[in-house]
Amino acid sequence: MGVVNIMIFDRQQLETFSVVVELRKFDSAAKALHVTRGAVSQRIIALEQALGTPVLVRDGNVPTPAGEAVLRHVRTLKLMEADTLNQIKPDTNGRTNIAVAVNADSLATWFEPVACTIAKENFALELIVDDQDFTLPVLIRGEAIGGVSTASNAPTGFVAETIGAMEYECVATPSFCEAHFSQGLNLHDILVAPAVLFNRKDGLHAEFLERLLGFPVRGYAVHYFPSPVALLMAVRAGVGYGLVPSMQVQPLIDSGELVALAPRSRVFVNLYWHHWENAPPNAKRISEIVMQYARQALIQSPEELM
Repeated sequence: MGVVNIMIFDRQQLETFSVVVELRKFDSAAKALHVTRGAVSQRIIALEQALGTPVLVRDGNVPTPAGEAVLRHVRTLKLMEADTLNQIKPDTNGRTNIAVAVNADSLATWFEPVACTIAKENFALELIVDDQDFTLPVLIRGEAIGGVSTASNAPTGFVAETIGAMEYECVATPSFCEAHFSQGLNLHDILVAPAVLFNRKDGLHAEFLERLLGFPVRGYAVHYFPSPVALLMAVRAGVGYGLVPSMQVQPLIDSGELVALAPRSRVFVNLYWHHWENAPPNAKRISEIVMQYARQALIQSPEELM
């Protein structure tokens, strides 16, 4: 039988690579690691030579596909070491750096207590926030150990578990409705009345209009308020109308401050928790926390979507 050569990673090279990806600059990584810029460059080159493939795209210092795999290995290794150390010395005060990707609407509603609970589990937590349709690239690049996404298909090395659906209601102030939608949500008025969206990547409003009218709608006026709190504030101020998570807006509808423009056409967005397929116990604990809170806060069954 032939001898199988198994590569042994150089821990110094791995750590250097991880810091470069995090800080995006060789100079910044050198300062953080207390070495010269030349030493950082040499370690990255040595890692690439050992692997036989580039791990960084030098324009921006983002990981290549091979680098993404290496970065996931580094993150896994650190979590496994922290878990082992905790088993040996349960009273250790060290915290392991982890990152979780989450969409802004979830963070503004049900995910906030999730994040606080995770942060109390001896982690130093970073939340990477983006639209729910754009959180997967963060996982693929190895920058986060898990994330909330609308994608049901998991990237390689991850598992996607359904966690429920978020409900959205299209709302506006009574005075805005009177001024712009006295005849209801019809195409003519939709093309004139300003809508309030999260950002340019937000496709939820277009999806809502297409479902409501039966065809795609383009060319309507749009305001962008890139935070859930700011978006709701804009709607409450009469700036425009928009889709807001029901968890946020229901009390305002009940009080009469806002009006549901299409109560029979609410939008439901299915969410999935993506996590490592093979995770150490401390990473599995994070998934348990997410699933526990999600199944209490989100809509879980088809009957609830009626």
